Amino acid sequence: MLVFAAGLVWGPAAAQTPEIHGFLRAHAAARLGGMDCAPVTACDLPFNEQRLQLKLEGNGLEGSLEFAAKLDLLHDAALNDSNPDVRELYADYHAEHYTLRAGRQVVTWSVGDLLFINDTFPKDWVAFFSGLPLEYLKLGSDALKLNLFSEAADVEVVLARFREDQLPDDRQFVMENPFPPSLPRSIDEPGDPEISLRISRYLGSWDGALYLSRTHYHAPALALGGGVVRGDFPRLNTYGASLSGPLWSGVLSLETGYYDSRDDPDGTDSSIENSQIRFLVGYSRQVAEDTTLGVQGYGEWMHDYDAYERTLPAGFPQRDRLRAVATLRFTQLFLHQTLKFNVFAFWGLSEDDGYIIPSAHYAFSDALWGELGANLFVGDRNGQFGSLGDNDNLYLTLRYAF
Repeated sequence: MLVFAAGLVWGPAAAQTPEIHGFLRAHAAARLGGMDCAPVTACDLPFNEQRLQLKLEGNGLEGSLEFAAKLDLLHDAALNDSNPDVRELYADYHAEHYTLRAGRQVVTWSVGDLLFINDTFPKDWVAFFSGLPLEYLKLGSDALKLNLFSEAADVEVVLARFREDQLPDDRQFVMENPFPPSLPRSIDEPGDPEISLRISRYLGSWDGALYLSRTHYHAPALALGGGVVRGDFPRLNTYGASLSGPLWSGVLSLETGYYDSRDDPDGTDSSIENSQIRFLVGYSRQVAEDTTLGVQGYGEWMHDYDAYERTLPAGFPQRDRLRAVATLRFTQLFLHQTLKFNVFAFWGLSEDDGYIIPSAHYAFSDALWGELGANLFVGDRNGQFGSLGDNDNLYLTLRYAF
């Protein structure tokens, strides 16, 4: 699919000379607090990268064809590694009632703020926990995307190759591992494509949408067998809906989804996630000049909880039937909006843990900006956020665009 997209981008139809932009960026994060890390773990400075991005854009066929590419050249000093990363490479064809996009692309479906229900597309949680810009939370999918436009509704269909989430590991994170790290691992990736559907329309001033997907869990289900940690990515179907619109001078967001765990319909396989209902309520508004406040409530209700309790292996922490999370985002702009102070906080109401992300972002000029921030994990070490409690970090980012 990438080869097909590249052919469209660089073929004869792309008659216009592409525009080239990009940036240079340095990003580093230092671990807070003295730690005795394992020899394989980058301890004091777990994140230290220098990145060059080249972005190309152009069009052809009198505007019916557009193309874009983002290529990152990355040097990771913490892991002593250098490699190219094709962030995006796609071509768009525009017709009167539809648009077709082919190639590597970032797809985002959600009304939540850093909480995802019907957005099952791949994500990079390592980038997120290290303080990289939020655009790096989403990974590109090798996909075909068709957008259909009509008076009744807009329809978006995505046919994508599977791509797993990037999850924290012991190269940069200090974390509990239920399996001995010395054991070999064998993880099988799905070969079948994933398909996702979104149908949306405006209901007055409100934006409503329905979602369907035939996908997989993007984190592997692991089990120990024969001295080998074996894993795969279980099948998952999702069905959901969202609604967002103006309320009391702000924006109200509602979203829900049913996660149908196809490989464990009865909840008796402890290595596979049980089916769940997920739901979210969010509200944000400007509370003063250059000041915004947003809050969210989020929940996951586990089905077949009795089966989960019966089959939970000894020594594994037990999850609650209902996992509840609240979030708060506070943003304040200063100095003619060149300085932005932001705090985003997760609090696990059921797990008694939290994750706090304060940051200060300053634009020195149109081309140069810097950001100083932190990732702070607090609370119960058995919670999703608290389990990363040895990975608090202070980060600094500098970026120059050209």
